[in-house]
Amino acid sequence: MIRNLQGKKVLMRVDFNVPLNSNNEITDDTRIIKALPTILHVLHEGGAVILLSHLGRPLKKLNSDGSINKEKFSLKHLRFRLSDLLEREVKFADDTVGPNAFDLANSLKSGEVLLLENTRFFKEESAGDIEFAAKLAKLADCYINDAFGTAHRAHASTTTVARFFEPEDRCFGYLIEKEIKYADRVLHSPERPFTAILGGAKVSDKIQLIDRLIEIANHILIGGGMSYTFIKAMGGKIGNSLVEDEQLDLALELLAKAKEMNVDLIIPEDTIAGDAFSENAESQIFDSYRIEDGWMGLDIGEKAIEKYRQLIMSSRTILWNGPLGVFEFPKFANGTMAVAKAVADATSKGAFSLIGGGDSVSAINKSGLSDRVSFISTGGGAMLEYLEGKPLPGIKAILDKS
Repeated sequence: MIRNLQGKKVLMRVDFNVPLNSNNEITDDTRIIKALPTILHVLHEGGAVILLSHLGRPLKKLNSDGSINKEKFSLKHLRFRLSDLLEREVKFADDTVGPNAFDLANSLKSGEVLLLENTRFFKEESAGDIEFAAKLAKLADCYINDAFGTAHRAHASTTTVARFFEPEDRCFGYLIEKEIKYADRVLHSPERPFTAILGGAKVSDKIQLIDRLIEIANHILIGGGMSYTFIKAMGGKIGNSLVEDEQLDLALELLAKAKEMNVDLIIPEDTIAGDAFSENAESQIFDSYRIEDGWMGLDIGEKAIEKYRQLIMSSRTILWNGPLGVFEFPKFANGTMAVAKAVADATSKGAFSLIGGGDSVSAINKSGLSDRVSFISTGGGAMLEYLEGKPLPGIKAILDKS
């Protein structure tokens, strides 16, 4: 963390991309709460905080006349909840690099907080525009990036802006430090056995992650729609289940690599199938390799659940990325919820568990077991890319000492 913050103004990139209902009320403030430790640290050290964030994708969801829906995507909707959490007034600028932002920033005193308007109201943000970043940098003396969820984006407020601050005046916040620490623990020094649980719809979304994990995990448990691509590649009959025919050869290559590396890449042996992609679909249990026409796999079955639970419970390190079925439908959520419980139980016995972003975070929250796992990433795509071994622009920008 930056030293001697007394009297300094700190530009802090946070990830306040929170869900809002039709009345513009926050329905889940987890991302705001996760940013509090870094904000409070700066305030307690005598600094003032200028907060930057995006909310949604306003330039991709324009009004019918082509204008930005500034009411729907305004960060003003977050101001009062943030004030409650920080127990102090949060000032709000209705622009980001305009006169109002500069006037409020200039008058900001130690211990005060200013929230700027949505960075993505400007096309320069996603373009990583240097002039836009330079204007942001003029608002403050220091820069802290605590938005891991956007660290894989080379945007102006996440990456470009860092170059306008000396190395000693830029750093990560506590949240990003934790994200990196725990991801590195899984990738570079896992206590064994190390079990990775990978779900989701498509093999193509997880190719690089599976390939990377084959080199470091002991067990890889596959679930979700992508399991049927593996099953068809091995000659199984998958009925109407989701499949990526263009990835069949790759699936066989991954299976061969796992065997060569002595890694157990395990496909669910039984499947709960539905006769339609619907929460009201009729369901039937099938051997995963013998699903009849007219039926599609929507969840893992009891045999798979039991096998997966045994492996999870015997593990010392657990990574979970992606649901095991269509958990949005209660009828097909059993496998995902059972895995969530197994991960929580294993953690209670001393295992380290990392829930790696995206729908698996939604699943662990929905299960009510989020407080029984070691760490839940806020990263989504950023965590996935970090686990794959890709450099993240937002991380590199802080670490670059030139």
